[in-house]
Order: sequence, then C-alpha cells, then structure tokens
Amino acid sequence: MKSDFFTYQAQTSPHPLALEISHAKGSYVYDTANKPYLDFIAGVSANTLGHTHPKVTEAIKKQVDTYTHVMVYGEFIQHPQLELCKALAATLPTYQHWSVYLTNSGTEATEGALKLAKRHTGKSEIIAAKNAYHGNTQGAMSVCGAEQQNSAFRPLIPGIKFIEFNNPVDLAKITKNTAAVILETIQGGAGFIEPTHNYLQKVKERCNKVGALLILDEIQTGIGRTGTFWGFENYQVTPDIIITGKGLGGGMPIGAFIASKEMMGCLKNNPKLGHITTFGGHPVIAAAGLATITELNSSHLIQETLRKEQLIRSYLKHPAIKEIRGKGLMLAILIATPDLASKIILKCIEKGLLLFWLLFEGKAIRITPPLTISDEEIKKGCQIIIEVIDEID
Repeated sequence: MKSDFFTYQAQTSPHPLALEISHAKGSYVYDTANKPYLDFIAGVSANTLGHTHPKVTEAIKKQVDTYTHVMVYGEFIQHPQLELCKALAATLPTYQHWSVYLTNSGTEATEGALKLAKRHTGKSEIIAAKNAYHGNTQGAMSVCGAEQQNSAFRPLIPGIKFIEFNNPVDLAKITKNTAAVILETIQGGAGFIEPTHNYLQKVKERCNKVGALLILDEIQTGIGRTGTFWGFENYQVTPDIIITGKGLGGGMPIGAFIASKEMMGCLKNNPKLGHITTFGGHPVIAAAGLATITELNSSHLIQETLRKEQLIRSYLKHPAIKEIRGKGLMLAILIATPDLASKIILKCIEKGLLLFWLLFEGKAIRITPPLTISDEEIKKGCQIIIEVIDEID
C-alpha cells in the first residue's frame, strides 16, 4: 500500500508520515499491523467527537439509506441541511436573524465570506493578518499573510493589505476603503496566538467606525474546541461574518459562512446565483454535522474542555517546554528549536502518540485531541511527551 501511495497519490510534502491506516475508534487510530496510536491531533482539529462516534455514524447510515445528493445547494428543501442551519443559528446572539450558507470545506467558506463582504459593501479592499491561514484556494491564500507559501503562486487576488495580529497601531490601516477585515479568532498556523488586551473588540470598533465588516475565521476555534461553542465568545465580540468548518462535520468534510439574513440576501440578486455550489450542504454530511452539534449541546463536553486544558498544562511541565499557547483543547507546546520539535513529534509517533506541526511556527507542537478524550488518555499522552523529551533533550 505504501508503494502505491507514493506512486499514484499526489503528495503535499517531501516526507509525509505515511502511516498505513486500518481503522479508528474513539481516541485511537490503528495501523495495518493493528498498532494503536493515541490521537492528539483529531484530524487537525476536525474530529470533535473522536473517531466513529456512534451518534455520528448512526446519523450518516440513516441518511445514506434515505437519500444522498439530489440537487445543487439551495433549490430543494432537504431536512438535514435545514436543521443544521437552524442549529447553527441557535448558537448565535438573538439580536438579528442569522443565515447560514453550507459549503464543502473551510477554505470554500472563506471564499464565500470574502465575496459576500465585497458584494455587501461595494468595496474591494480586504485587510488580513500576517502569518494568517484561512485555506489554500486562490482567494483564501490571498488573505494568508505568509509570503513563503504565497510567493510561488502569485499573482493572487489584488487589494489585500496586511496588519500585525494584536498590534493596535496597525488598526489605522482599516479605512473607509476597507470592505472587511478577516482574522482568525486565535491565530492557528502562526502558533496558536490568542488575542490580547481586547484586541478583537478594538478591531470591531474600528470596523464599525469606518463601515467595514469583521470576518472571524472559526474553522479551528469553533464548535466547542476553546471552551465555548464559538471561540469569539471568549473575547466578548461578535463578528459580522463567521467562517466555520473542520470540527463541524464530526470527521466529515464541511464548511459554512454565516451572516445576517439581510446581508446574505445580496448573493441571490444582481446577479442571481452570486454564490453557488453543487455539493455544499450534502445531506449525509449535514446529518453528521447536526449529530455533532446535538451531542455537544446534550453533553458537558464543551464545558469540560477548559478543565481538560488545565489537566494538560499540569502534566506538561518540563524545562524544555518554554510555553504552552492556546485555549481549551487547541494547544501548542513551544520547544527551543524546530529541529527538536520535529524529533519529539516523530519519536512520539513511534511510541504510539500522534502529534503534529503548525504551519508557520516550527518550534510548536500541536495538541488538539478530540473533545471526547478521557482524563486517563490525556495523562497517558502527556506522559509519553515527557518521556520522549527526556530521551531526546
């Protein structure tokens, strides 16, 4: 299987991990030799309820037996789509009517949000943060402020300006020419950097002052991962447009952008079909998303996230760990050098613990386990990390 993988499947990096996967269940992934790996990655924050969660699996099987794809998005009324949109709207403040546009992925949601902001404001300038990550299609890449990724693919979309995250001085760059500011609620690829000193509130105030929209990318921070349903709830701000994906699907591919009903309405006229998708809101995927939200709302998993964060922090005390960034179960440990971080990640995988890198911060080690991870599993994984650091450091 490994030979065929390198022969027939397009690669994304020179040295993929190339684990040969047999099956996965709960907090564990198993290779074809039946070796278990405790999963501290969760599909890069996507497997909110772990692997093959019975409620999600049941919803998928039931929907497959009912119908799969029947029509392009937005034409037929399909129960799973509609109920998922209602469930998402119910998580948001009631001061306005929210409208949800379902997509196939987070990066597609970014594309839709950028189009919506331009169409609604009639302006084209977009301001984004340096070292941001919002996806990998051309539009999404255009608002990713990492030139080492972007340079090989220019020219990208024009009219993009960049500010430094958490730098209030840069807010003066947001002007009446700005259609929208797009930010990650917590910067992901840059190193799980939280907003400080009411930064997001200051951005929203500046946007309101000049007539710009605030788009918050909740692809990683949303769906309970940071201790509240939406990450922005931790920072007392509500954006004009919300982007979500990853954890919403419970392991299935999904995305959505969310805005007021009035704002979203501008995509259906002048021109008609202003934003369309064939498979966005696929009924099987929507059923999985609805099952995920229902399980989160009927359990204590979101509330437990912050307690589990403190558990991880208490176990990961070592002189080699310089800092632990992030919130809830979106954490990154910072090591002295990228080389040391890579050695720790690879050695932990050998010992049966899945860890991963961050895009732009080489010294960081990702810890984003499923929200369903047990206290015992957290302790086990953290013990492996400390053991490996002791062996390598």
